[in-house]
Amino acid sequence: MREKQANHMYFKELLSAFFIYFIVIFLSNFLADQMTPQPLRTLIILAPLIPAIMMIWAIIRQFRRMDEYIRRRQLENVGISAAMTAVFALSYGFMEAAGFPKLSMFIVWGLLMAGWGISDAVRCWKEKSA
Repeated sequence: MREKQANHMYFKELLSAFFIYFIVIFLSNFLADQMTPQPLRTLIILAPLIPAIMMIWAIIRQFRRMDEYIRRRQLENVGISAAMTAVFALSYGFMEAAGFPKLSMFIVWGLLMAGWGISDAVRCWKEKSA
């Protein structure tokens, strides 16, 4: 499969999963706010995990469609991003002990994804300028 076709399929799958995720998270929050604590409420709160798994599946499918060079480069970018996120999490843990406010774990996921994108963008820019 050609790279442009693979990327088109990937963005179609991923953006569809994001769209479903945002709808489900909105609906689950709306419904859960009106319920008393009970097992059904817990299941409704966890409902956004289904489209989140769809996003993971789209990413896995894209990695399988990549050629070896692109796959290796993307996995290196994920590793770089994970290292940057780990340094941030470790240093912010020390800052929390010094009185900084506690951060949500959603921040860590956002940093990991942003680091992945930044790492990929910088490496693409370096390759083009070389």
